[in-house]
Amino acid sequence: QEQLVESGGGLAQAGGSLRLSCVASGRTFSRYSMGWFREAPGKEREFVAGINWNGLSTHYIDSVKGRFTISRDNSRNAMYLQMNTLAPEDAAVYYCAASTKYLYGTSTPEDADAYDYWGRGTQVTVSS
Repeated sequence: QEQLVESGGGLAQAGGSLRLSCVASGRTFSRYSMGWFREAPGKEREFVAGINWNGLSTHYIDSVKGRFTISRDNSRNAMYLQMNTLAPEDAAVYYCAASTKYLYGTSTPEDADAYDYWGRGTQVTVSS
């Protein structure tokens, strides 16, 4: 069964760090662009960061630039999101996603409709 599974969420203090992981199984996602999204209560799901198939192209929303780092290890079929200097507004359920529409390219799409595989999410809570 093809699936993405996130882990690494939890409770962090403001200014602290968390590292999210996304591990794929049932299919090799190494050819595809992948991304992290988040959804806070009462808000729409938003793009956070994206990475192309070989990790050489990355893209972030302005609010996390300089604080979050997306990376991937294709040998492990995994993707990561290192989150530093966390703020209360970063609290959300974080989802990893893969886009089979974008393979072997440089694109890191922000549109959730571009992604066709999704994990179930991991909760990130930030205390002030």
